Amino acid sequence: MDVDDEENMSSSSTDVKENRNVDNVPPKDGSGQGAGEGTQLSNGGGSSSRKRPLEEGNNGHSKFRPKKRKKTPGPVLPKNALMQLNEIKPGLQYKLLSQTGPVHAPMFVMAVEVNGQVFEGSGPTKKKAKLHAAEKALRSFVQFPNASEAHLAMGRTLSVNTDFTSDQADFPDTLFNGFETPVPSDASFYLGSNGDGSFSSSGDYSLPSSAVASSLSQSPLPAPSPYPSTSGKNPVMILNELRPGLKYEFLSESGESHAKNFVMAVAVDGQTFEGSGRNKKLAKARAAQSALASLFNMQLDQTPSRQPIPSEGLQLHLPQVLADAVARLVVDKFSDLTENFTSPHARRKVLAGIVMTTGTDVKDALVISVSTGTKCINGEYMSDRGLALNDCHAEIISRRCLLKFLYTQLELYLSNKEDQQKSIFIKSERGGFKLKENVQFHLYISTSPCGDARIFSPHEAAQEDQGDRHPNRKARGQLRTKIESGEGTIPVRSTTTIQTWDGVLQGERLLTMSCSDKIARWNVLGIQGALLSLFVEPIYFSSIILGSLYHGDHLSRAVYQRIAEIEDLPPLYTLNRPLLSGISNAEARQPGKAPNFSVNWTVGDTGLEVINATTGKDEMGRASRLCKHAFYSRWMRIHAKLSYSLRSKILKPNLYHETKQGATEYQTAKECLFKAFLKAGLGAWVEKPIEQDQFSLTV
Repeated sequence: MDVDDEENMSSSSTDVKENRNVDNVPPKDGSGQGAGEGTQLSNGGGSSSRKRPLEEGNNGHSKFRPKKRKKTPGPVLPKNALMQLNEIKPGLQYKLLSQTGPVHAPMFVMAVEVNGQVFEGSGPTKKKAKLHAAEKALRSFVQFPNASEAHLAMGRTLSVNTDFTSDQADFPDTLFNGFETPVPSDASFYLGSNGDGSFSSSGDYSLPSSAVASSLSQSPLPAPSPYPSTSGKNPVMILNELRPGLKYEFLSESGESHAKNFVMAVAVDGQTFEGSGRNKKLAKARAAQSALASLFNMQLDQTPSRQPIPSEGLQLHLPQVLADAVARLVVDKFSDLTENFTSPHARRKVLAGIVMTTGTDVKDALVISVSTGTKCINGEYMSDRGLALNDCHAEIISRRCLLKFLYTQLELYLSNKEDQQKSIFIKSERGGFKLKENVQFHLYISTSPCGDARIFSPHEAAQEDQGDRHPNRKARGQLRTKIESGEGTIPVRSTTTIQTWDGVLQGERLLTMSCSDKIARWNVLGIQGALLSLFVEPIYFSSIILGSLYHGDHLSRAVYQRIAEIEDLPPLYTLNRPLLSGISNAEARQPGKAPNFSVNWTVGDTGLEVINATTGKDEMGRASRLCKHAFYSRWMRIHAKLSYSLRSKILKPNLYHETKQGATEYQTAKECLFKAFLKAGLGAWVEKPIEQDQFSLTV
């Protein structure tokens, strides 16, 4: 459909808004009309003159209703501060405090009380005084998403020719004072640009250093511009008004006939933005939305449940820019590993990956792992020697890849002085090792993790979705288990379930905790696990980014909020609250039967390893490079060199299970986690049969 057609389709909704807002323009003569009068059209009553004269042949009825306006498309007139405040806080009372000055030039002072605070405003008319009071009240508690909305709310307009890139901008400073995080006035603070316009969705993910803040909950604002109102218009139309004559290019079509996925691209200001969707129109709209978000900081989707939830800790990156960059890096790496998705092993339902950043610039980001998979081991293939992978869900495999990377980095530190500098670890003053400053790990999953996060997010959040309507329902937050030889999860039993080796071998279904529950566990115990916690301090994800089905309420509850009451954690352990975010261009659903294999790749590997999810080994029956046995072998080699600087002392490691139990602080934290779930009435954690871990390396 052409942009013109789309404009015609939405013209009626725009007109309704136009008619409603036609009264927003303040009177030109500056008369002393009160705001209450000024916001109503005079239509025959009162002493004020008619806006338009009656015309002959109208039977005495006013013909003011501006039907002809329908034919003149134009931006919806902005709401002034008075109207904005009235929408947020209806029924406010304005009081006249004083009137000074001569009759021909009076000065009124009006006051309004909002949230227990009194705001005063002065002006040559009562209406203007009220407007200024409302403006001050708004500034006290409203944070506008971008500066253009701020100046529209303030009733100000800017010259179209203003040069917003100059260091000395010729627009009033007051425009920003109430709305902006102080940032150097430099071109590099534009969202999604590093000053030379090199940010694009296809490869360069630079971030300005000015993005660093101890807790950055709101993106720095780009310079304002007279953007058209977005009311009732789709992203393609809005972008066309800002940059007329853009050409959209069809890039690819994939998927089966009943579930196509189209990719469209548009070049704007020398940068290319891509969008995908189930039809070309949706793909175009998502490409336009990506361009608007990056170049103009216009977030069209203000649905609360779709907004990023900032991290509590140090946030080095702008949430949406980081999320989109991490997603693109993981997908691009998977494309490289599968010959542009043509390999038979490119088939997948869920893709996950971990990206490491080492500073404020996403250009320096490194993809640590890429994995796919949605299934777990069949009980009869369990290994009592640590040779099989129990859980081949993509995010679980990606985290095992991260463990492999951490072992490599410890080995690097221990090899020689030169390599020591290249390692991400440094010695900790508390014993053992810790990550270098600013090293962060970001988890990307192409859809919401199974279990509590996904069960209540079956669809993309709707525009009118204001969040979870039933936050206190009993089903919310329940621990859930994956089921053997199938997909989906079921709630844990109300009584503690103990799985036994012989029970499972006799046919009892093997239960594995859901991915939502495991991620919540990592947010307390760390992603390093019990063995590595003997060498390194807890390591936590800095962000969790979803490619689709992102719902802020459900995801935050699933991965940390439901255990917010956790108590008595040992030193260095905490309840981690990472940045949670969706991406601008949500991934299309992957319909069809899930493949039975899972692939994994860790930085340094030559290619993908393909694992049969049912057996937990490769097709030849060989153990995975990510299995417990492989990791324990590496742990033993490092222990031989490091036994003097363990965080907990282990004299003579033998059984895998005993060594893990030797990580006393980790085990204490685990008990606190399980107690927190029980105390919140969310069920008891189900552990695997203990025989799985009763192996030593001499076997």
